[in-house]
Amino acid sequence: MTTITSQTWLYALGSVMVVSFISLVGVATLSLSRNLLNRILLFLVSFAVGSLLGGAFIHILPEAFASDLNPMAVSASVLAGIILFFMLEKFFRWRHCHLETTDDHVHPVVPMNIFGDAMHNFIDGILIGVSYAVSIPLGMATTVAVLLHEIPQEIGDFGILIHGGLTVKKALLFNFASALTSVIGVVLVLIIGTSMEGIVLYFLPMTAGGFIYIAGSDLIPELHHNTDVKVSILQLMALLGGIAVMFGLAFAF
Repeated sequence: MTTITSQTWLYALGSVMVVSFISLVGVATLSLSRNLLNRILLFLVSFAVGSLLGGAFIHILPEAFASDLNPMAVSASVLAGIILFFMLEKFFRWRHCHLETTDDHVHPVVPMNIFGDAMHNFIDGILIGVSYAVSIPLGMATTVAVLLHEIPQEIGDFGILIHGGLTVKKALLFNFASALTSVIGVVLVLIIGTSMEGIVLYFLPMTAGGFIYIAGSDLIPELHHNTDVKVSILQLMALLGGIAVMFGLAFAF
């Protein structure tokens, strides 16, 4: 693991601030029709799936296996990450909701959504902080993966808050405030990483487990709601595009 320098802090904090400002993206969707928005979200989710899986398997896991951890410890940490995210989703009712509310897909109430989104962003901050604690290129790749799955997440959250009765101004304010918890997550990790370097190594494969869980349990099932052949092919292309971006980042840094 690299020494946590002022440059590491600068990149990590800059990354979570960029991710936080993505919470304001929802306002750009106000002029879009519901049908067009749903179609855009489906392909954004597909792209996010590819970026999360690519980030886990192309960037994070190779780095974890190349570290001082033995392969069994890496595998166990990936499983621990999957279980951790399962517990968070189960006990905090944290859902990555990307599609409109229906009888079969009901969004939680506004206060629970704000709380769940704050938890979600706090964990995103931890994932970004862990990656930057290992290396700046890995941190950049992780930030891109988080950013790409954050866009549809934040559009969905904005819609929930508006649907729940908040004004546009209040919805943006609450969404941005909950997004700032990612800063707390990244600061916490970098402080711990300075004094307890070994712990960060275990967090790295747990991050991969988290990415795999988000992609596999939350996002991919959303894509199966539409079985149209043309749409499915376009979803696959978007998914492969997300993976291609992660491959590109691997060669770029």
